[in-house]
Amino acid sequence: MKKIVIYLACTLLVACATTPSGDKRLILVSPGQMSQMGATAFSQMKTSQKISNNARKNNYVQCVTWAIINALPVEHRDRQWEVVVFEDNSANAFALPGGKIGVHTGLLNVAATPSQLAAVIGHEIAHVLWRHGAQRMSAQMLAQAGLQVADIVSQQRMEGSAGRQTLMTALGLGAQVGVMLPFSRDHEKEADRFGLHFMAGAGFDPTESVKLWQNMDRASKGKRPPEFLSTHPEPANRIAKLQKFMGKAISIEKEAKAKGLNPQCSL
Repeated sequence: MKKIVIYLACTLLVACATTPSGDKRLILVSPGQMSQMGATAFSQMKTSQKISNNARKNNYVQCVTWAIINALPVEHRDRQWEVVVFEDNSANAFALPGGKIGVHTGLLNVAATPSQLAAVIGHEIAHVLWRHGAQRMSAQMLAQAGLQVADIVSQQRMEGSAGRQTLMTALGLGAQVGVMLPFSRDHEKEADRFGLHFMAGAGFDPTESVKLWQNMDRASKGKRPPEFLSTHPEPANRIAKLQKFMGKAISIEKEAKAKGLNPQCSL
């Protein structure tokens, strides 16, 4: 038990990283490790899932994505970005560490304009740049270490394996609902905010992000779990937060347009 407590104390004190917005975050996994894991997972997905061979859809997604990437600060622009369109009817996209982005063809039925698709892509790019995957993994590592401490204490203080198992189950659920999911919702809010900046910085219309989530809401009625048990906020709450971020994003779009950035992507 002493070794675990020391491990927790050490990691909390020294394993800090700075996000592009200047915030300090606990990250226990190196960028190289996360990039390797992301590349491996993405490679497996490209083997196990059907990749779209529709040239029109691929060109459209690549056009929107690279318009955003090329407008990023140079230190982020030169990553090994890779974007793949998967044949999947779900309205979804994802990002893996190292700059691997997947877009499902079903998303193109809900993201009705280039700017709406850009809102999703900008959001996924923000997940990568803010190292949200590494933050989640680090939180899981600490949660697991904490459960090990609780298990040792319970063995010392509780009689019988049934009582100890009940405690561990409760702590496990508490860690998931009380820590992990709200932590992920914070990431979603952060990715929404800076994703707006990225799409606007490429010359896309950030106000289209609100229409995107209105479309998402209509498309997913009756299919979502309650918000407190979901990593993603309810669309109505998401829209309300996006509107709070909108003033800054519109200013960024105006600056981009003044520089001549006006992406011409069409499906």
